[in-house]
Amino acid sequence: MSFELVSPATKTSTSPAVADIALKKIDRLDRELLKTFEGNFQRNGSFNRTLVSFQANKERPVYRWYKFKEGFSAQLIDYLLRLQNVKRGARLLDPFAGSGTSLFVASAAGLHAEGIELLPIGQQVIAAKKVLEGFSASDFSALDRWLRNRPWERAERRVPLPTLRITLGAFPEETQAAVERYVAAWEDENDKLRTVLRFALLCVLEQVSFTRKDGQYLRWDYRSGRRQGAKRFDKGPIPTFSEAISNKLQQITEDANGTRQDKLFTVADEKPGTIDVYPGSCLEILPQLRTGRYDVLITSPPYCNRYDYTRTYALELALLGVDEQKLSHLRQQMLSCTVENREKDLLRFNPKWKNAIEIANSQGLQTILEYLENQKTQGLLNNNGIPRMVRGYFCEMACVISECFRVMKRRTPVIIVNDNVRYAGASISVDMILSDIARRIGFSVESIFVLPSAKGNSSQQMGAHGRDPLRKCIYIWRKP
Repeated sequence: MSFELVSPATKTSTSPAVADIALKKIDRLDRELLKTFEGNFQRNGSFNRTLVSFQANKERPVYRWYKFKEGFSAQLIDYLLRLQNVKRGARLLDPFAGSGTSLFVASAAGLHAEGIELLPIGQQVIAAKKVLEGFSASDFSALDRWLRNRPWERAERRVPLPTLRITLGAFPEETQAAVERYVAAWEDENDKLRTVLRFALLCVLEQVSFTRKDGQYLRWDYRSGRRQGAKRFDKGPIPTFSEAISNKLQQITEDANGTRQDKLFTVADEKPGTIDVYPGSCLEILPQLRTGRYDVLITSPPYCNRYDYTRTYALELALLGVDEQKLSHLRQQMLSCTVENREKDLLRFNPKWKNAIEIANSQGLQTILEYLENQKTQGLLNNNGIPRMVRGYFCEMACVISECFRVMKRRTPVIIVNDNVRYAGASISVDMILSDIARRIGFSVESIFVLPSAKGNSSQQMGAHGRDPLRKCIYIWRKP
């Protein structure tokens, strides 16, 4: 199968010679990588962009409860486990567990699943799903009581809703009051029911707010009173809190009653596997995991696309008690995927990563950084933190890949979902760069499945560089 590389950028009259030379180097190195991996690129009719996003979960009971926009679908994990013929009793690792989709699908298939997750929202969603798996008939009766009686509507006391600077004024006044009564009303319930009621609230926060998640930030509806951009944003009808929370509690109850209550995520009568989650950064936790422990790894790391999860999930993080200081700390703990990430001292995490960092700092990365730094000097980047972010992303991912190689058993697969990116017109082939790093660390590159092209430049770049497609791929590497 052949692939045509898109030229990284269009030369303009304002570009100096050094930028033009760097672009030609990027193009040449891309073509060299393509020669290396051309035989690995494949298409598979079962893979599409819906399958590798939350979209396919919208109609799937249980997995549809919380919209983790950046996650992949349960159907994708089902398919990948079958594709790799992973047997019951095997051990799966997901170093970027998100809302836990891979963990619960793996457990339902009889695997022992372990995940690492930094953000408290992901940790809370996973914890709530585990609690619901153990709900008794009396627990469901209590949940049904909440749905029928709506005790928050009669509550007199309110528990003030925690806020961050970026969430101030996020709700209509009557909505905020209703949320605060809801929180006060659950305080008399047991721990299990409180966990599920909190989870239901997390599921509807965005829906009842003036905001919408938009990758790099929260987009604000014009009714919020916040200053608008060039184009007024109208998110459409905003439901009342009682309407939204009642619908969510109804959905949870119906999904639970539609399956065996003691096996919400299990598709057969066979015993499910275990689920363990390690809260924190994978850069800190991966080095603590045992060598040669895992039979399969499936994950989707943050993309190198400037998406700041601490901003897009700020409503949820605030509710979970994350204050300004904790928010800033979380942002710096994340894999470098946003322009506010500072450089990490990776050798402090693990001195053995020196080789992985040297592999990442190859000619290809340095050529990309040379171009980006040149654009920065000319004032042509829309954020000066982009070169630092790109360097950090590939160096940190090299360390993650090195640890993944160590913890996997021999002849086992590592499966990664990721996107390519483009900055200042320069196309960055994340798929081939990471696969080259993996190959040099010791993995064999088995397949790079290319999804149908649907994603082009960001709107900011379309005018200057056209709507060239960016590859989204599923990589399968194997430890020999």
